[in-house]
Amino acid sequence: MPATSSLIRPSRDDDIPALTAIYTHHVLHGTGTFEIDAPTQADMAQRRGDVLARGLPYLVAEQQGKVVGFAYCNWFKPRPAYRFSAEDSIYLAPGNQGHGLGRALLAELAAQAQRAGVRRLIAVIGDSANAGSIGVHRSLGFAHVGVLTSCGWKFDRWLDVVLMEKTLGPGNSSPPDKPTHRSPSD
Repeated sequence: MPATSSLIRPSRDDDIPALTAIYTHHVLHGTGTFEIDAPTQADMAQRRGDVLARGLPYLVAEQQGKVVGFAYCNWFKPRPAYRFSAEDSIYLAPGNQGHGLGRALLAELAAQAQRAGVRRLIAVIGDSANAGSIGVHRSLGFAHVGVLTSCGWKFDRWLDVVLMEKTLGPGNSSPPDKPTHRSPSD
């Protein structure tokens, strides 16, 4: 189904089962995440809560009342100095790739991340053969900045990580206006 018939909205607590199911599929069958064991619904709720506690977006794509994808960003690293650089994550339910849904989610995620004060959005893409994710990021202006070769082991093979980045707003041309993100311990 084309992305134009999708609703992209903030995630809600009642989306957790769908988020968990989508992500579990990618953990068990894909190389976009290097996680080996699928998280529980409680794990996913905690992860979502950590993102939201930092004032960062956690979005879902909905079609005909069903969650078919999600995207969020979180600090690139957990230390507060990274609070203006965020790593994006996008996952689609099986059968929803290739219709512009990932691009629509990433575009809205970037816009909301910028409004939240993020200056640099970073893609850490599992598997250098992940042409779909690399292409979606490239189409939205992400630049290739490197490859970490053979740094992950999943499905009995070595996997690379592709690094891409996109400047949001003024980027590093000026200091941030104010610390807009909160640590979950705040």
